[in-house]
Amino acid sequence: MPELPEVETVRQGIEKLVCGEIVDEILVYYPKIITNDISEFKNNLKNQKLEKVNRRGKYLIFKFTNYDIVSHLRMEGKFQIIKNLDEINKHVHVIFKFKSGLMLGYKDVRKFGRMTLYPKDKGIKSVQIQKLGPEPTEKDFDLKIFSNNLKKYKKPIKNTLLEQKIVAGLGNIYADEVLFKAKINPKKPSNLLTEEQIKKLHKEIIITLDKAIKAKGTTIRSYENAFGENGKYQNYLEVYGKNGEHCPKCNEIIEKIKLGGRGTHYCPNCQKKDW
Repeated sequence: MPELPEVETVRQGIEKLVCGEIVDEILVYYPKIITNDISEFKNNLKNQKLEKVNRRGKYLIFKFTNYDIVSHLRMEGKFQIIKNLDEINKHVHVIFKFKSGLMLGYKDVRKFGRMTLYPKDKGIKSVQIQKLGPEPTEKDFDLKIFSNNLKKYKKPIKNTLLEQKIVAGLGNIYADEVLFKAKINPKKPSNLLTEEQIKKLHKEIIITLDKAIKAKGTTIRSYENAFGENGKYQNYLEVYGKNGEHCPKCNEIIEKIKLGGRGTHYCPNCQKKDW
């Protein structure tokens, strides 16, 4: 699933490729991708100019003249330029045709992604976005608030980080990575983390996601940016996907367990149980 660094990279690509373009027509091949009435979606966006593309957590917010589209890529969604309608495959479900002749396609093998049309500036106020925690930046991610919020949860810290309420944008890959870097066992109850552990975790979340954005995200299976390029952060992963390999810090064997139904990678030596 694309996480914050991947979605931010897609956002940057879309802005470079089609920002300023005016919608001529929208083709929808799989209606469930659109949560609105399809005719309303198409008609309202006709002749609208794409002014900007924002991001909040893992959500993209397309800013048109009079409307917003909130888009969630879910498992394998991606936006890419379509060069020829005759050559699109069955996994391209929505196409934005612009008056200039450019076409932006939404491709989703598993069809889990969704787009919702809102009146101008209402996208950021949508229910799903209002539930999100702060962005993982020095400016928005307050350490004291983070610490106080963690004390409210008794579930494993890995599960808490995936909820998006404490901090936005972390998914399975980066949750494993930041917990390893902070030397915290993923099974440790959130409310039992020490202040020193919380401080270290807070720091690593900011640093790791920033580095992943600069590396254009992580490509594990199918992620590509809007230019059809793979990310590079997979070259820097230390535990995620490394089950059975030697820990880069202590040479212990990395293990994979299940937490909340999600595969979780950690080093049993670097991330010892301490509670």
